[in-house]
Amino acid sequence: MYDLIIIGGGPAGVSAGVYASRKQLKTLFITSDWGGQSIVSPDIQNWIGTPSIAGDKLAADLRSHLEAYAKDNVDIVPDQLVSAVRKTDSGYEVTMQNGETATATALLTCTGSGRRRLRVPGADEYEHKGVTYCASCDGPIFAGQDVAVIGGGNAGFETAAQLLAYAKSVTLLQRGPQYKADAITVEKVLSHENMTGLLNAEIKEVVADGFVKGLTYTDLTSGEEKTIDVTGIFVEIGMIPNTEFMKDLVELDEYNRIKIDPWTQKTSTENIWAAGDCTNVKYHQNNISAGDGVKALEDIYVALKTK
Repeated sequence: MYDLIIIGGGPAGVSAGVYASRKQLKTLFITSDWGGQSIVSPDIQNWIGTPSIAGDKLAADLRSHLEAYAKDNVDIVPDQLVSAVRKTDSGYEVTMQNGETATATALLTCTGSGRRRLRVPGADEYEHKGVTYCASCDGPIFAGQDVAVIGGGNAGFETAAQLLAYAKSVTLLQRGPQYKADAITVEKVLSHENMTGLLNAEIKEVVADGFVKGLTYTDLTSGEEKTIDVTGIFVEIGMIPNTEFMKDLVELDEYNRIKIDPWTQKTSTENIWAAGDCTNVKYHQNNISAGDGVKALEDIYVALKTK
């Protein structure tokens, strides 16, 4: 019987794991992989304390940090997904895909989310060759270049605003007849002289020659097919939280993200906490996830040790 089971090997889970060991909580740490979404980024420039780091190096550093601190307090189970969690009389039982089970008093879910993929010809082939799903990771690489953002929600407009700081021009394409972002955000971003917004634009193909050089879309108003010249394509068409296995235990929002109390990271269910991109936080960043993991662990420690 563990004090705590942590699920997920990204910044949130690893940060919590390090703190769990330092506070000598008997912890089981389960992850299918390390590093979270940023493992695919060739150059991360916003991981605080490190001016530039590749995603696979960040993942390796996270793993080695936890392993160095785990000692007798944290048992690490790598290369395993959690398939089910159920409530027991004394806490929670976790079932892994290999069929093994473990129980703990408390549970911290840090399973993150995955980017909704752009499903058009060339999108997969030219990922990391101009197609990217992380502006904060890859944006500065495209300084002085013409780029496109796909997606007219808040995430798309926030990405566009970030890119306007260094890109030559930004074109945002929204499939529907209106943007989904907050009106004040839309107005502010579209007012920038280097910004263009296109409504009723259905993406058809990524144009490339070794690297991205353009984007073809259909103007749904006129039916005309058009191509814009861009060297970078930033996809912001939504996130898919990895929360399916928790849906019967905790309250989820309309996007299937786990609802948490931002003061403590507590969920709606006793002795279950969540942190990182699987939660309904407003902003999604490695640094934010790491901090939320620490915050959750601090609250878990107080909850378990002051009873």
